[in-house]
Amino acid sequence: MDFVDQLKQFSKRVETMRETVQTEEATKTAIIMPFFAMLGYDVFNPLEFVPEFTADVGIKKGEKVDYAIIKDGEPVILIECKSISEKLEKHDSQLFRYFGTTSAKFAILTNGIMYRFYTDLDSPNKMDDDPFLTINILDVRDNQVPELKKFCKSVFDIDSIFSTASELKYANEFKMTMKSQLDDPTDDFIRLFLQGCYSGPKTQNVIEKFRPILKKALNDLISEMMNDKIKTALGGSGGTVSPVEQKPQAEQDQEDLPEEKKGPNIVTTEEELEAYFIIKNLLSEMVSMKDITYKDTESYINVLYKGNSRKWICRLRLTDNQKTLIIPDENKKEIKYQLADIYSIPEYKDQLAAVLERYIK
Repeated sequence: MDFVDQLKQFSKRVETMRETVQTEEATKTAIIMPFFAMLGYDVFNPLEFVPEFTADVGIKKGEKVDYAIIKDGEPVILIECKSISEKLEKHDSQLFRYFGTTSAKFAILTNGIMYRFYTDLDSPNKMDDDPFLTINILDVRDNQVPELKKFCKSVFDIDSIFSTASELKYANEFKMTMKSQLDDPTDDFIRLFLQGCYSGPKTQNVIEKFRPILKKALNDLISEMMNDKIKTALGGSGGTVSPVEQKPQAEQDQEDLPEEKKGPNIVTTEEELEAYFIIKNLLSEMVSMKDITYKDTESYINVLYKGNSRKWICRLRLTDNQKTLIIPDENKKEIKYQLADIYSIPEYKDQLAAVLERYIK
C-alpha cells in the first residue's frame, strides 16, 4: 500500500471514531500515535518515540512535552497533543517554550485532526509564530501529500524539509492575502488595478465605486478558470463541453434510463462535472478516458461507457442536502450509497470498476 492509500485509510479511520474519542489521552492512543506509526515510527520504542519528554524551561524544571521523536540520540521533532475536541489556536505558546530548550528543529501541535508544523525560519532556535504547514487529516490536499511524506521516518531529512519550509510558509501567506483581497479588496489593491484602466483621479468615492466591481471580477475570473480547467481535463479545449462524446446507440433500454423531460431545466453543475471527472480518472486504467462519457438529466447525471445509455456505470444525485451514488448490480438493480461529499467517490472504485468490467468483456 503506497503512502496516499495509507493516508486515505487513516483519514477514514479518524472520521469513524471522532465522535467516540473524548479525552486527550484517548486522542493520543486512538489517533495521534497511529498517525506517527503510519509515518513509519516505532511508537512503542522509547529510544525513537519518547513520551513525556523532559524539556526544561528556564528555571522551571521537569517541563514535559507529550512526545519527542529521537534521531541519533537527539530530539528532532517535538509533539504537543490536545484533545480532539479542543481548538489549537491558544496552545502554541506551550510548545513555543519547549522549542528553544532542545535541539529539535521541528515541532508539531495537534488535536488528532489538525496538524500544525513549525520550525524556526524567522529566528534560529526560536519557534515561528505561524506554522509552515497545516494539515487537516480529514481533508488532505493533493499538494500537501508530498510535504507530509517528507516527515516519514524512511525519508526524513532535516535540511530537505527546512529548505522547503520557507517556500511553504510564504506561499500560504500569499494565499491568505489573496483570499482576503477576494473577500474584501483594500484601497491599495483597488488602486493597483485602476492604474491600467482608469485615468481619472482615484478619489475615495472612486475607490468605493470600484470595490464591488473588482471583487466580482476577480471571483468571476477564478470561477471561469476553474471551469476551463475542468473542461480541458474532460477532453475539451476550454470551450463548450459536449456532455456525450459519442452518440448513444439507437437501441436504448428505457428501463435502464427513464426518459427525462429535456429543456432549460437541465443544468450541469460544477459539482457534477467534478464528480464525473473523479470517476473518469478512477477508471482511466481500464479504458481510454474518452470512452467514459456522461449525460445529464433533471434528476441526476449519468456516467456512461462509450455514450451508451444501456451501459451506465453509475448515476449521481447531487443536491445541497444529499449526495447519492447509484451503481447497478449485474441485474441492473440500483444500489444506492450516501456520500458525505463527492470526494468520497474513490471509496467505491472497486464497485465502479466491476460494472465497467462487465461492459468491456
